[in-house]
Amino acid sequence: MRLRNIPGAREAIKESPYTVTSPQEWRGKWNEFYKNTAPLHIEIGMGKGKFLTELALAHRDIHYIGIEKYSSVLIRALEKKDENDTPNLYFLRLDAEDITDVFSENEVSRIYLNFSDPWPKDRHAKRRLTSPQFFERYRHILMPEGQVEFKTDNRELFEFSLRSVTEAGWELAEYTFDLHHSGMNAGNIMTEYEERFSAMGNPICKLIARPVLL
Repeated sequence: MRLRNIPGAREAIKESPYTVTSPQEWRGKWNEFYKNTAPLHIEIGMGKGKFLTELALAHRDIHYIGIEKYSSVLIRALEKKDENDTPNLYFLRLDAEDITDVFSENEVSRIYLNFSDPWPKDRHAKRRLTSPQFFERYRHILMPEGQVEFKTDNRELFEFSLRSVTEAGWELAEYTFDLHHSGMNAGNIMTEYEERFSAMGNPICKLIARPVLL
């Protein structure tokens, strides 16, 4: 997918009070950043931020951090932030491969992955956010009772993800190939992509995975 460059986006992101520009400094200390011990939920590859913004509005007792590596996308999430009172929501411009550099062991309660890049070529499988390699990264930062929630309309990616959960030694707690017609849809918040693909008649797949203690 080609992303349109937005002049000044990087500068605006860096200057925004809602962007954490030196997240490595807060590794292991995010409760100090937020000044309380509420649970921390993160979304990796958050896109324009609709999903996480609605979560932050609905659950003000939870800390949220949205992670996005593309400035041209993150700037749109910051615009939504300006329109909403969500002091429990901050953003990082970060590559997902670096998440263990900014979050410490047992620091995150939940990880959301929504409509991630499928990286369709086999040689790029390790780059998929639901690859066994990424599940190993998630294991390092999740609390023992934490979980990963993944949604996609890409059936092939979803089937790959189901296999990855097992290969990574995780527990597949729940899954469906048709979210909007299943019991897992209760309380579901749709992303921009989810709204678009659902309107096209594409079924949405979802899984919840939990780390198994080693």
